[in-house]
Amino acid sequence: MLSLLHIENIAVISSADIVFDQGFNVLTGETGAGKSIVIDAIGAIMGERTSRDLIRTGAKTARVSAVFRDLPSLEWFERQGSGPDENGELLIERAIQADGKNVCRVNGRPLLVSQLRELGCQLLNIHGQHDGQQLLDEECHLDYLDSFGGTGESRALFSAAYEGVRSFRRELESLQMDDAEKARRIDTLTYQIEELERAELRPGEDEELTQRRDMLRNAERLTDAVNEAWQALTGGDDGEGAVSLLMEAENQLGEGGRYSDELRELSEKAAQLRCDVDDLAEQVRDLRGTLDFYPGELEELEERLDRLYRLKKKYGGSTEKMLEYLENCRQELDAIQFSEDRITRLEKELEKALEQAKRQGKILSDERRLAAQRLAQCIQSELTQLDMPKVRFQVEFAPKDGVDGMDATGMDVVRFLMSANVGEDLKPIQKIASGGELSRIMLALKNVLAETEQVTTLIFDEVDTGVSGRAAGKVAQKLFQVSRNKQVLCVTHLPQIAAMGDVHFSVEKGEKDGRTYTQVERLDRVHRRSELARLSGGDVTAVMLDGAEELLVAAEKFKTGARKKHD
Repeated sequence: MLSLLHIENIAVISSADIVFDQGFNVLTGETGAGKSIVIDAIGAIMGERTSRDLIRTGAKTARVSAVFRDLPSLEWFERQGSGPDENGELLIERAIQADGKNVCRVNGRPLLVSQLRELGCQLLNIHGQHDGQQLLDEECHLDYLDSFGGTGESRALFSAAYEGVRSFRRELESLQMDDAEKARRIDTLTYQIEELERAELRPGEDEELTQRRDMLRNAERLTDAVNEAWQALTGGDDGEGAVSLLMEAENQLGEGGRYSDELRELSEKAAQLRCDVDDLAEQVRDLRGTLDFYPGELEELEERLDRLYRLKKKYGGSTEKMLEYLENCRQELDAIQFSEDRITRLEKELEKALEQAKRQGKILSDERRLAAQRLAQCIQSELTQLDMPKVRFQVEFAPKDGVDGMDATGMDVVRFLMSANVGEDLKPIQKIASGGELSRIMLALKNVLAETEQVTTLIFDEVDTGVSGRAAGKVAQKLFQVSRNKQVLCVTHLPQIAAMGDVHFSVEKGEKDGRTYTQVERLDRVHRRSELARLSGGDVTAVMLDGAEELLVAAEKFKTGARKKHD
């Protein structure tokens, strides 16, 4: 559960600490007081996208911290190798900086926003007003059903089988061409293969030839330099080069070394120098051999490099790429020339893959239909408790259109139907549901789905739109019942829902020293009554206060009865 939320420098909230309890927590306040900021702050520690615009004017950084406790063993903890501390608490921190950067930590350990988002989804769910629009979007209905039915494994197996079908079909389409197109392609490939094979390419040839050409272009200078170096090292015909002179020095020092330790050491150094110079002379001799060239070699190199240049413009930027292109052409030519055999094999493989996908799709569809029956029963039960006993709810199935009658999600088109009045036909929700009905259907759906989820905290952000009177009381009772198993945080404008809360927070906006600020206050019984009176009619009068007291007493009576029944 979410135990503590600390907000600092976010919008009009300079600093606020909100201590939540297990059970039903409600937040109320005037429109624009800052209730949505609290939800935005919670969204931030869930890893949701934030904006630097959230930072309070004049501040450099906005911060949100949240403490969770009594958490179950989560998959995220196992993957990341971390979890609550020895006290069973999990601290999440997020700093939003003016340059747009975010710093996220879990129990002091830094992590990416994407990692925080993965964790946040397992800690709590936020249900806002836009969820009602998702309920109207029939493309979301299948995901709702799969979430309720727990069909994730079967859906993944089907998706893998379906991808196999798509792979075979793509390859078939690439091989299936008319005879004229096939002939043109064979001619093109044959010409390119012959041209590249005649070139007799070698990997790295262009680099070797370029180096050789550069050397030949400067052959005279290089030859003179190497010959002069050879003369200096060996002495040429005279034999008076560095090697022989060092040898003479070595001998003389060696002779003197019989009488002097110092000369003996110098003789050893001279010997080492003579060996090094001798090695150098051999390297220069070898280099002289590479400088040998025959007349016309440079011209031949230029012609070869020009040919390679023209081929590279057509087939690749290097000999390696041209050889790779050659191999691809050979493979494509083989595939086309033997395409009939390959097409026959692919068609058989496609048929098998399609049968496998249909079998897996049938399994998935059967699971969905069973889940749809259970979902309809659960939704119907929830709607009855929400003062909608005559509303009928049903999940309609239809086959997929298109190739093979399937896509990556399966073979089913799913949509939710309802009938709001007795005697009326079932119709798509978006065509007949009013705002208040939509809010209650969404609440029913979220409550049913929450039973299959591991999250311990549910947040409802003004999901009571369009609800009033008796229906509002039923919604309040339902939210309280949900809070018996999950921690519930609810932002509301309805006094019936606010009265049902176990803990009531008031969000108020004011001015101080020329700045707007928002504070969050936990209300006691007396202040709760005043807030409920304000929610009921604006001006707080004695009559309004009496009505608020009645709401509180009725809510306490209901909760006491519910707890006894639960126990």
